[in-house]
Amino acid sequence: MRIAQVSPLYEAVPPRLYGGTERVVSFLTEELVAMGHEVTLFASGDSRTSARLEPMCEEALRLDPNIRDRMAPHMKMMEAIRDRVDEFDVIHFHNDYLPFSLFSRQPTPFVTTIHGRLDLPEFVDIYGAFPKVPLISISDSQRAPVPHLNWVQTVHHGLPTNILTPRGVKQDYLAVLGRVSPEKGVDKAIHIAGKAGMRVKIAAKVDTADEEYFEAVIKPLLKQPHVEFIGEINEMQKPDFLSGAHALLFPIDWPEPFGLVMIEAMACGTPVITYERGSVPEVIEDGVTGFITRDEADAVRAVRRLGEISRAGVRARFEERFSARRMAENYVSVYEDMIEQPRHQLRAIAS
Repeated sequence: MRIAQVSPLYEAVPPRLYGGTERVVSFLTEELVAMGHEVTLFASGDSRTSARLEPMCEEALRLDPNIRDRMAPHMKMMEAIRDRVDEFDVIHFHNDYLPFSLFSRQPTPFVTTIHGRLDLPEFVDIYGAFPKVPLISISDSQRAPVPHLNWVQTVHHGLPTNILTPRGVKQDYLAVLGRVSPEKGVDKAIHIAGKAGMRVKIAAKVDTADEEYFEAVIKPLLKQPHVEFIGEINEMQKPDFLSGAHALLFPIDWPEPFGLVMIEAMACGTPVITYERGSVPEVIEDGVTGFITRDEADAVRAVRRLGEISRAGVRARFEERFSARRMAENYVSVYEDMIEQPRHQLRAIAS
């Protein structure tokens, strides 16, 4: 099968540090190549892949100080791909609503995985304007704000089974991994660890948009003796960091579309203590791969129950449910179904 994978250009594929969407695009692309498909990756020029790379800009936009309008390279990319649609059996976008208008008016099958939240009013409006465009959700809960769109399947994210693996290190802290922002609940994680009488290590990036929140809310909490702020870490650092944790704390306060960090922890055999928001009940099996809690007090009680969970069992459930091969096989099933659709059905998307 000739497959085009179209990534956002903000980060390289895979990203050097943080970048959940680009990391998933990389895992999917590499797995599709390993399965024998002919894959073309449209991404930034500093991406690394075994597929055919078509660079749409020299380097990831986040790293290029000369790029002020980050939408312009994306629009140029859309036009470049439109000129080459006959080269592909299917085109898989990871760019939100950007391709909808242009690619609804051509015959090559295309599908878009939605990686972000959909509960904001402007998102409801724009996605509602394209009710026939085929979409893939990354959790069933992600669909809730716009349930009547053309959802063709839910495909949970997956990771290669050999990248993040359990390490033989002593567990002596609780972990926070990802990004510092109000909805990610880093402040709550600090409180939970303190009330449980445990250390907490925070490996997280601070985006420019969240600097004010970090300075006002998080930075004062870092003065407490049980808190260690590490900052952003790369893929090679994650196995030791997560394996050394009794649990990953993920007390989110928003409708998380998926939460890649949860399966990263599971890959290392590390249980997850989280709140019941968004995708969490689809990813975490309460009492098996972690604990789904209601509030800080409930999370503290969960910390004290971690001995009930088998770390080997957590890793086993990761391999069964969240491998990159399983993710790729699910996507191939979607591609095959779309290619088999009569052409008049594809043209009907635009009507």
